[in-house]
Amino acid sequence: MDSQKKSPPVPLSRRSFLSSLGAAGVVATARPVLATAQTATPVAPMAANSTLETIQGAIPVSLRVNGKQLELQVDPRTTLLDCLRETMSLTGTKKGCDHGQCGACTVHVNGRRINSCLTLAVMHEGDEITTIEGLGQPGNLHPVQASFVKHDGYQCGYCTSGQIMSAAALLKEKCGPSDADVKELMSGNICRCGAYPNIVAAIQDVRQQA
Repeated sequence: MDSQKKSPPVPLSRRSFLSSLGAAGVVATARPVLATAQTATPVAPMAANSTLETIQGAIPVSLRVNGKQLELQVDPRTTLLDCLRETMSLTGTKKGCDHGQCGACTVHVNGRRINSCLTLAVMHEGDEITTIEGLGQPGNLHPVQASFVKHDGYQCGYCTSGQIMSAAALLKEKCGPSDADVKELMSGNICRCGAYPNIVAAIQDVRQQA
């Protein structure tokens, strides 16, 4: 007779049984996924040095932006906004609604404010274009920029560049003295955070000092 006695089987609980089924299911599911991932053909990355010259139908255009003359090749359908952001990497000008309704893309053309999403880049050959990058620089802020900082005229900041560009243009426009007059001339610029009282205060401060 064998002197070693067999250990009695350990009873299988419901929790253990379900756990073992779950683990088996994970392994069974993971194997085909891993196999697919290992055999998948890698996607070639987009060429980093691709230029606008490769765009079919691109035409030459000469733009003067922030005091610099630039010779570019652009699709004739390119908006001034997309040209500034995508071609010149001047991303301070924001794309909001892309329909001329929010004012986030406001720039100056020959000293006047416009919505850059509503005009084509090729239409501005010879024009003097100013973006938020050309309005002022750290250590040499435009008075409107400094006043926005002083009065906390921004929250998320997405609309701020457009607000500042409009406000800087407003200083040269006919505008009454009251807050209501300022609000009327700034009505084309939307602040979704609702910082309007601070924006008006910043503009009025600059106007009073001027």
